Amino acid sequence: MSMKIFCTTLAVLLVVCSAAGNAAERPNIVFIMSDDHAVRAVGAYGSSLVETSSIDRIAAGGVRFDRAYVGNAICGPSRATTMTGLHSHANGFYSNEWSGEFDGHQQTLPKLLQSAGYQTAVIGKWHLYSDPVGFDHWQVIDNVMEQGTYYNPSFRSPAGVEETTGYVADLVTDKAIDWLDSARASDQPFLLMYHHKTPHRDWMPGPLELRDWDEDARVDEPDSLLRDLSVLNSARREARMTIADYMTDIDVKLSKSSHLNQQQARLWEDTFTPGNAAYEASRPDGSEDVRWKYQRYIKTYLASITSMDRQIGRLLDYLDDNGLMENTLLIYTSDQGFFLGENGWFDKRWMDEVSSRVPLLMQWSGHIPAGSSTAGLVQNIDYAPTLLDAVGVEAPLAMHGISLLPLVTTGAQQDWERDLYYHFYENPGFHGVARHYGIRTDRYKLVHYYRKGEWELFDLLQDPADQNDLYGRSGYEAITANLKRRLQALRQQYKVPETDPDVPWYHGPIVRLVEWLLSLR
Repeated sequence: MSMKIFCTTLAVLLVVCSAAGNAAERPNIVFIMSDDHAVRAVGAYGSSLVETSSIDRIAAGGVRFDRAYVGNAICGPSRATTMTGLHSHANGFYSNEWSGEFDGHQQTLPKLLQSAGYQTAVIGKWHLYSDPVGFDHWQVIDNVMEQGTYYNPSFRSPAGVEETTGYVADLVTDKAIDWLDSARASDQPFLLMYHHKTPHRDWMPGPLELRDWDEDARVDEPDSLLRDLSVLNSARREARMTIADYMTDIDVKLSKSSHLNQQQARLWEDTFTPGNAAYEASRPDGSEDVRWKYQRYIKTYLASITSMDRQIGRLLDYLDDNGLMENTLLIYTSDQGFFLGENGWFDKRWMDEVSSRVPLLMQWSGHIPAGSSTAGLVQNIDYAPTLLDAVGVEAPLAMHGISLLPLVTTGAQQDWERDLYYHFYENPGFHGVARHYGIRTDRYKLVHYYRKGEWELFDLLQDPADQNDLYGRSGYEAITANLKRRLQALRQQYKVPETDPDVPWYHGPIVRLVEWLLSLR
């Protein structure tokens, strides 16, 4: 036996032994993750753009985290961090576009729980391009490069690829409940990672929401919808994220998705054709065109969330009806936030509050006070350590995150002091967002666009929407110097390499070709 295999075997035995003593008390875990769900679209956070009664049940039964963030606001990298408790540079998954497959052979949360006697399952969006490792059961969305479609997605499992008919949130929930009902072992605690595609682009609501569509309804515009970006730094000017220029006809439902069957296509046409005809007849331009596109975008985004929220309610009802809720640690979060028209943008990627901040709700009866909240700074590197702490398992290899249980079970918010590190790598990329890293403290945010030599500084107490860049302003010299020292300390703490990974040689030319094609529009 090689030394490496011996050490790995020993580590697994230690994990099993450490969990054996408290097996009777170990909770089940249901980890619910959506895709691109902005905090402004969660009812539990107040002033929401949409009602989310099912998701809000988790907040009512537990704790709402008011300052939860991700370390790299893009789908695959965020999910890799959830699996490992490590920032992108340490888990090896930097980018949706060029990172390749996630390395499931490294230490991950499901593998550690599986070794400790948990039955593990992941159902829904995976978006890491590899076959899931450490799961007793997995059924993951497979089509459109694992992004999936809202209607009639395909699912991949050890049995092969399954073609389905129906709405994606309904199908993911059907499969999750079916596993809980028929495949779950009643004598084992379980981890269920129940992952939704919703509300990722291209924002297709479910059938009920399509039937209830109100073309004349209006959602309030963000104050910065028509912001002049030309006065900002080059990183912001060069991003390809504006509703005005980069939303497609499919995004705003002027064109129909190609994945609908005949019945679904007829429902789509009944819903959107009258509004499309009115748009074509009036042909708005300039700011009025932006406003029309914003309404179509935001209303379909919010309606998609309503469709998903109903299905989350089905799962919660199942847990209640089957006596599982009392000993289940339940989490709701998103892989990142999303721009809902702020700066005239859609999408994510930035360290801005609206894209790096996420909803995070956690319920655990008898351990977390119901209806509580915390303003402690937390990050997605903390999810894996928190769940391992809850079940009494110690990871053999250190993670970047820390357990959140002391924060929410002892009310120790006043003692919770930390800085958060952020690093976005995906450039060249189709949205043109510059590579940047930065630090988020209790009050300030310092961002470095390191390939451009540009910086930004925001006072989040006075400017929670990241609108007023203070970098280089008189009076902020000492604050800036302090933040730079703290940022460098974080990079050293997490052992961030000074050089970024190589991008495949063909990626840049492909992106430039897409840029050229977009310029012809």
